[in-house]
Amino acid sequence: MILSLPGGGGAAGAARRLLAGFFLSLLALLPAASSVAVGSVESFTRRLDARISGLMRRYEVPGLGIALIRDGGIVWQKSYGIADSGRPLNEDSVFRAESISKSVTAWGVLTLVDRGLIDLDAPVSRYLGDFRLPDSPYEEDTITVRALLSGNAGMVLGPVGPSVEYAPGAPKPTLREALAGTVRMNREPGTGFEYSNVGFNLLELVVENVSGRPFAEYMAEEVLQPLGMTDSSYEWNATIRERSASGHDLKGRRVGAYVYSEKGSGGLFTTVRDIAAFVRAGMRVPGGEGAGVLTAGSLGSLHSDSAEIRGLFGMAADAYGFGHFTERLSDGRRAVWHGGQGHGWMTHFHAVPESGDGIVILTNTQRSWPVISVLLADWSRWCGFKPVKFSRIRFGVAGMWVLVGVLALATLYSGGRLAAGIARGRLRFAPLAPEGRAGRILRAAAGTAGIAAIGWAASRPYLMVTSLFPGPAESAGGAVLALSSVLLFSALFSAPAAVRSARF
Repeated sequence: MILSLPGGGGAAGAARRLLAGFFLSLLALLPAASSVAVGSVESFTRRLDARISGLMRRYEVPGLGIALIRDGGIVWQKSYGIADSGRPLNEDSVFRAESISKSVTAWGVLTLVDRGLIDLDAPVSRYLGDFRLPDSPYEEDTITVRALLSGNAGMVLGPVGPSVEYAPGAPKPTLREALAGTVRMNREPGTGFEYSNVGFNLLELVVENVSGRPFAEYMAEEVLQPLGMTDSSYEWNATIRERSASGHDLKGRRVGAYVYSEKGSGGLFTTVRDIAAFVRAGMRVPGGEGAGVLTAGSLGSLHSDSAEIRGLFGMAADAYGFGHFTERLSDGRRAVWHGGQGHGWMTHFHAVPESGDGIVILTNTQRSWPVISVLLADWSRWCGFKPVKFSRIRFGVAGMWVLVGVLALATLYSGGRLAAGIARGRLRFAPLAPEGRAGRILRAAAGTAGIAAIGWAASRPYLMVTSLFPGPAESAGGAVLALSSVLLFSALFSAPAAVRSARF
């Protein structure tokens, strides 16, 4: 998950690649904004079928599974690409659900609420057994089950990435040991939404303590199996090993199988078919309404606007319910959704419970957010409302290509002037010359800062920008490096007194 830089090929070739990337991105947007409209399942799926393979090639997505739900029924499902080298993806392929796990975990908690075993407004400490929350400046009693479910408990995100990944069967911390090292408060409970893995991992412990059963066992018997999610599990097993796809990181490298110590926030293994069944069960249509697992009241709580969302997440959602993001659509109805991102994986579902419309997209790469955003825009138009907020990522892709183009032009202009000045004798190599010293110092500082920034980015195990905009973000890194190098190199040359009017 490191920012990569584009290879060589000359300035002309680089410019052609940048322009091609920009216009391809625009072409990806135009059909989504104009030609997709309400129509038959057959016409829409034909269009998707023709579109998906091209999007996968453009964004280097190895495998993608998709399902559509219409009027509460699963009307279409298809798999594209590979599960692993030489093995095609199919409808039985198992994916890591990553943070879609939170939505399913929330169902498990609410089954215990429906049975009167958990009070949503009780302090979570009541259900933690011998586990103690760490000291904090805030009142412990304000950390309630409701606050944890709605992301309003002030908990930190928690560690992510390879540091918390363990090979199946390898020694790993217990749930309590892992929580002891990660539970920490970031803000006062009840003061605003804070996306947190830690909060849902605490709820995992709540389920175990209240039910008296291991979390994975309880979820399988009380949620997954009753909903028909028979290919899903919070526990790694032989079936998952045989059918699991392989994840791929931002550079396209294969990511080996791994598990977490905590399961509640991101530990679910599943299939497209099973997530579609899960989404369908939460709809207010025949065969949904909790599908015999939850009461209508609890289902309403899952999809409520429990915590208003601002900031970065506010670009994609209006609020958070219980393990579900929510947004108000252009036609006034409410959509609920959740996505997942892990080392080598990206997943997403979007649903309109009132109408029975839904879409599920699971992929085995971290490069697929642009693809997901385009497909969500198409799906929105087909359903008859304006594109959902999450689909805005596709505009960011085009914007990033514009930025890359501007940087590339600045590099070509600056580099061309420098080369012409040297060739015509207007510039000489004189890094210590007093002529134009102030300007050369500024160029040297800017160039050094740009190179240092790219070096820092390349050393990071993960950058959000490269997940949001794979391709243009990488090209932007190369463009910044090229411009910075030109600026730094130009600072080594100054104009002799006779031609001091030449400016760079």
